[in-house]
Amino acid sequence: QVQVVESGGGLVQAGGSLRLSCAASGRSFSSSTVGWFRQAPGKEREFVAGFIRGGDFTDYAVSVKGRFTISRDNAENTVTLQMNSLVPEDTAVYYCAAKRVATLYVPRSGYDYWGQGTQVTVSS
Repeated sequence: QVQVVESGGGLVQAGGSLRLSCAASGRSFSSSTVGWFRQAPGKEREFVAGFIRGGDFTDYAVSVKGRFTISRDNAENTVTLQMNSLVPEDTAVYYCAAKRVATLYVPRSGYDYWGQGTQVTVSS
């Protein structure tokens, strides 16, 4: 049974930074396809960032490109989303997700394993 758990959310002022972590039990991220998603109140869940092959190739939503960085920590088997220059529009519940089967590109849907999410609130 694969379990995905996010941590690191919180309240931050606009312009600040937060670092989210995603840990998986029962699965290694070393060759996986992993994505971060977010869902704001009243909106659909949207893709934020992801990687394939354990981090060899990354992809980002236009809205976060240049501000967010997704990476993998080999030693800890965790995936990190570093979020800088946060704006109130980044306020959402952030989810980490992983594909059961490795892919050749970063998909924006169809992930198999999901965490329960962590709240990020950016105040103006």
